[in-house]
Amino acid sequence: MPTAVLTDRERTAVQAYLRLLHTVRAAFGDDGRAPAGPAVLPVVPPSVLAEAEAALEGAGLAGNEEAFFRMVRDWHSGS
Repeated sequence: MPTAVLTDRERTAVQAYLRLLHTVRAAFGDDGRAPAGPAVLPVVPPSVLAEAEAALEGAGLAGNEEAFFRMVRDWHSGS
């Protein structure tokens, strides 16, 4: 449950980050480890990464990771 009131741009940045996080986790499997078999680098669609970067920039959070991750923890503690 969110405990902080975010601006629309901050909420967009948090949501874009969470989509990126879930995409990376899916690439490694549910347990966070690479699937068995030959080593294959996970593929993160460039559009997902670009969305997260643009959202951070739009919220004025690029380069301010501490404030951003505090927002992520406060807004979505289940990640």
